[in-house]
Amino acid sequence: MKYTTLPNTDLKVSKICLGTMTFGNQNTEKEAHQQMDYALTQGVNFFDTAEMYAVPPDAATQGKTEEYIGSWFAKNRKRDEVVLATKVAGPSRGMDWIRKDLNFSKASLTDALHTSLKRLQTDYVDLYQLHWPERNVNVFGKRNYVHDNSEQWQDNFEDVLHVLDGFVKEGKIREIGLSNETPYGTMKFLEASKKGLPRMQTVQNVYNLLNRAYEVNMAEVSHRENIGLLAYSPLGFGSLSGKYLDNPKAEGRITLYERYGRYLEPHVVHATAQYKALADKYDLSLTHLALAFINQQPFVTSNIIGATTMAQLKENIMSIDVNLTKEILSDIEAVNYVLPNPAG
Repeated sequence: MKYTTLPNTDLKVSKICLGTMTFGNQNTEKEAHQQMDYALTQGVNFFDTAEMYAVPPDAATQGKTEEYIGSWFAKNRKRDEVVLATKVAGPSRGMDWIRKDLNFSKASLTDALHTSLKRLQTDYVDLYQLHWPERNVNVFGKRNYVHDNSEQWQDNFEDVLHVLDGFVKEGKIREIGLSNETPYGTMKFLEASKKGLPRMQTVQNVYNLLNRAYEVNMAEVSHRENIGLLAYSPLGFGSLSGKYLDNPKAEGRITLYERYGRYLEPHVVHATAQYKALADKYDLSLTHLALAFINQQPFVTSNIIGATTMAQLKENIMSIDVNLTKEILSDIEAVNYVLPNPAG
């Protein structure tokens, strides 16, 4: 395994992060424990979860993922071997079963953190992330930002940091981060932190060969402000494993849940096929090509993999040993030039 640190901290994290959002839906508690056991033996010390998981969001499974991680900690007593990240759900996403007020008020943040700690069976979280902005932004398939003049949100970046600062001082969280955030929000939080408040160290956004929008609007922020990307969906919900090319109805999140269907749109499938041909050219699996590309990006702190089977998990983790040459990277850019961000 290869390691780095969360930016501006001494927290050592594996370059591969174990994503857990299938725990409690596609994976049973026993399977979740097997995945965590194996990941840790392979040097993966960084686990990511969220209060809203399992995915897709549902009242019946919400919180299950954190519960499974908590029962694993209780069973093996290895909490100190894991850098644990979780997230507080943001507002206006139709998930009022989590709590009545899905916002980043002091009351909501306090309830969210304490409930997560209880499910996780731990006294602290290493990285606590805001799962998405309170304000209206272009996330989850909305490519362009459209301003809403009726929006009620008001600038509260400093207020949110004051609440999180209280959690840090209480020892309940160590570091803080963002998720599904934009350059505007990221910079506003970084500016507010200059007033003696905690600094956002990471941003967890989608990044894969089919969606490289992060390079357009956030990579410069990562480099110049030293805020690391935790890349999620590096295989485009499994599409970059190549399994849907021969069988569009293959079992997986894309076919099980309609909300992820954008990765089966014709232009996305066409781009996927081009990357599969490129992987074949260099005698690589498409999975390894896709994940190694993420692993080698200088602004990526960790690559959040996810799997429903042990075979998938093993292949994903093995990508850390794949090194893409300049020639391969050049060929990737050639595909991207013709077919930029089809799933962006």
